[in-house]
Amino acid sequence: MLAVIATGGKQYLVKTGEKIKIEKLPSAEGEKVVFDKVLLTADDDGGNVKIGQPYLSGATVAGQLEKQGKERTLRVEKYKRKVRYHKVHGQRQRYSLVKIM
Repeated sequence: MLAVIATGGKQYLVKTGEKIKIEKLPSAEGEKVVFDKVLLTADDDGGNVKIGQPYLSGATVAGQLEKQGKERTLRVEKYKRKVRYHKVHGQRQRYSLVKIM
């Protein structure tokens, strides 16, 4: 089964048994997660397509939260020549790894 879900301000094309990395969820590891904002569903071969306006009513996608983590450090640097201004910030985006059931 294929589905397009919306979470964290983004849309993801998911399949049964697939692992996806999404924006951090407030759930704990090992908990079940239900996505109710489903935009599209279809069979694996692309048949039986249902499209929502914008979401499908009554359709949900279930998953299990496997891991909470942080991405690699992203360095952001500000620099102004001639005035010797130099500032470096590091940022690590948090994510959740979800296995679709």
